[in-house]
Amino acid sequence: MTEQVVDDMRAWQSRPLDAVYPVILIDAIVLKIREGQVANRPIYVAMGIDCNGFRDVLGIWIGPSGGEGAKQWMNMLTDLRNRGIVDACIVCCDGLKGLPQAIEATWPQAMVQTCVVHLVRNSMRYASKKHWSQISRNLKRIYHSSTVEAAEAEFEEFAETWGRTYPAMIALWRRSWPEFIPFLDFPIPIRKLIYTTNGIESLNARFRAATRRRGHFPDEQSALKVLYLACLERKHNRPNPSGQIAGWKSILNTLAITYGDRLEVN
Repeated sequence: MTEQVVDDMRAWQSRPLDAVYPVILIDAIVLKIREGQVANRPIYVAMGIDCNGFRDVLGIWIGPSGGEGAKQWMNMLTDLRNRGIVDACIVCCDGLKGLPQAIEATWPQAMVQTCVVHLVRNSMRYASKKHWSQISRNLKRIYHSSTVEAAEAEFEEFAETWGRTYPAMIALWRRSWPEFIPFLDFPIPIRKLIYTTNGIESLNARFRAATRRRGHFPDEQSALKVLYLACLERKHNRPNPSGQIAGWKSILNTLAITYGDRLEVN
């Protein structure tokens, strides 16, 4: 890697950002990096959707070994705020430990939305594979509900059906419920936008492809350079970490009804 790449990466990581993002998606992956000895290090990634509907990778951060935590999330979100983001309307994440509290401390008005796809996937960890398809169908009735009240009724039926067999799965949903239900207040186009972190998961898939055969990285900077270059690479007919959301004008009109003043939309 040239010194120019390092300079460009540092400028990219510290560039000013928009003041307001309607949607921010946050996720994490794990890479092996040497820090005296080789250790698993969490890589935090944030993707924003701006007021024009364009996706943008806002930043990549490497946390200490030992997993994710509130302090690390707070450092990351503070960096985003210091680079210009004063408000985020909806922040979609994977229920990562300490993250909802860090989001609320950084952007008090933000709505925190748990990624439903992650929640369903985590549910399957507690269930026998022979029940996966039936549980998936039952869960779909919950998150496809037309209202919060309808979702609550579907969940109680789900809990009655599976509670004795998989109590930990039911407990997971009860803990996650406050961050699960916000998206149910929105129409279908916005639900599709915020109920899953698929946009950032496609970026993580790109990261994994770029790092899969490397074993481990000798230091943090070498890992960041590979991830940075993966963000910039553009592939024909493949998902890229930029570009405009399809049907954005309709989505923006709906968002403006709820967040008009905050979006500075007239």
